[in-house]
Amino acid sequence: MHHMYCYQCEQTSQGTGCTTLGVCGKDPNTTKLQDVMVHICKGIAQYAHRSRELGGSLPEADRTSLEALFMTLTNVNFDEGEHVSYINGKMSSTLEKLREYYHSLCQSKGQVPEFESASRETPAGFSPFETEEELLAFAETVGVEARHKEMDPDIASLQELLTYGVKGLAAYAHHALLLGYEEEAVYAFVHEAFDYMTREDQTVDKLLEYCLRAGEINLKVMEMLDRAHTESFGHPEPTEVALTPTKGKAILVSGHDLKATYELLKQTADKGINVYTHGELLPANAYPEFKKFPHLVGNYGTAWQNQQTEFARFPGSILLTTNCLKPPEDSYKNRLFTMDVVGHEGCTKLVGYDFTPLIDAALKEPGFDETAPKKTSTIGFAHNAVLGAAEKVVGLVKAGKIKHFFLIGGCDGAEFARNYYTDFADKSPDDTVILTLGCGKFRVNQLEFGDIDGIPRLLDLGQCNDSYSAIKIATALADAFEVEVNDLPLSLIISWFEQKAVAVLLTLLYLGLKDIRLGPTLPAFLSPNVLKILVDNYNIQPAIDPKKDLEEILQPA
Repeated sequence: MHHMYCYQCEQTSQGTGCTTLGVCGKDPNTTKLQDVMVHICKGIAQYAHRSRELGGSLPEADRTSLEALFMTLTNVNFDEGEHVSYINGKMSSTLEKLREYYHSLCQSKGQVPEFESASRETPAGFSPFETEEELLAFAETVGVEARHKEMDPDIASLQELLTYGVKGLAAYAHHALLLGYEEEAVYAFVHEAFDYMTREDQTVDKLLEYCLRAGEINLKVMEMLDRAHTESFGHPEPTEVALTPTKGKAILVSGHDLKATYELLKQTADKGINVYTHGELLPANAYPEFKKFPHLVGNYGTAWQNQQTEFARFPGSILLTTNCLKPPEDSYKNRLFTMDVVGHEGCTKLVGYDFTPLIDAALKEPGFDETAPKKTSTIGFAHNAVLGAAEKVVGLVKAGKIKHFFLIGGCDGAEFARNYYTDFADKSPDDTVILTLGCGKFRVNQLEFGDIDGIPRLLDLGQCNDSYSAIKIATALADAFEVEVNDLPLSLIISWFEQKAVAVLLTLLYLGLKDIRLGPTLPAFLSPNVLKILVDNYNIQPAIDPKKDLEEILQPA
């Protein structure tokens, strides 16, 4: 069996790392090729960072960095061939162009260029290998294990924390870029952080500082993405979404990408096909621009980890727009389409926003033969809607009718331990309000919570990146009560899974938020010392026993 090593996500084997096959379904070769992509990203960063210091930048290098990093997230791309051609094609040519660009900048400024004698094994000196075998052999030398062999474990740990945080914010920035939104400060940071990780003299303090800066930049990115979504599609409104099927031909859209979903709705407008959201696209149903399409009929299924059963049962074609993809079963592989950074052997990859193959496939499938009795879920309580009712909410807190707020959200996943989040919500007293976001919402949004004087006890803020809404709401509440956010009756019960969640966690730490309960297990890439730093400074705690945790949080001060 081939050896690999990866521990970038929560499901990692026994919490120590996947060594023969990824729990996500990734094989060793693809994992190794992704190690090479991260390595080349460091080379791009070395040149891009120095070019910026000389006053110039190459947009292609900025955008390729986001795309390449997004491709390496958990559950995004499993297609070995696509990785090889991406490394030898787009990544290598970007590196080459950037190298020439940097040299010309040096010439014009009378500077001596660095990396002149960089060997092929170093990030700055990388050039493509003739065969995939050679490329894989090279990958052995730049993977996590090889890099960490001679390294202080705390430096190694913080490097991974930083790498995964940057991967997460790069993915969110890529979402925004597709809607035409980008910020120079984001690119500059991605390259500065990756450049720092190639240096000889790294310190624990400096890496920690970079991790918190990653949190700061991710806050910028989530704000930019929030702007991209709301300026393009309006502010989400409280909306009842059907969770039950409607008779007729059907397309299911999963992932996070609102732009792709919007383009698909335009292309299917007169085709007699109903469109359903899945997973992290459930929140799309709350945006005014999406509501204009009567053939967007609701949401089908739950969180990403259940897709193999849900997709198999879905009687139409399926589009995966971003993470999170599980390796598809043969029963539906031929009607599952991927796009952009997502890929899997045996699935058709769409080019740009041409959804013709997806639409044709949907028309060939039977569709739903009847409309089921309607069940709904209410969504759309993003910052605009909640802050519209802020006076009322503040009044209820002052009157003692709302005692506490819980943010229970983040990612979902398959482990039994994730029942913690359902149990926690279920046991929460009637005078508390639950904010939820990310696909972690599927752990709680099936329960009935009722309301407090007309304010629903369960407020769904949207996608994982809509943590920005949670931050805006918390800040507004803190202002209303004239206290610090840490002094609010607010507790964060966060469920993490992959690198986007790492970026959000770093944002919360950057904002100085304490007492976060994080689960279902703590990241395997945190060394004991690094974990101790986080516990000492932020009192991060594992989410273990919902009853005990609730009692601890709610005990009178």
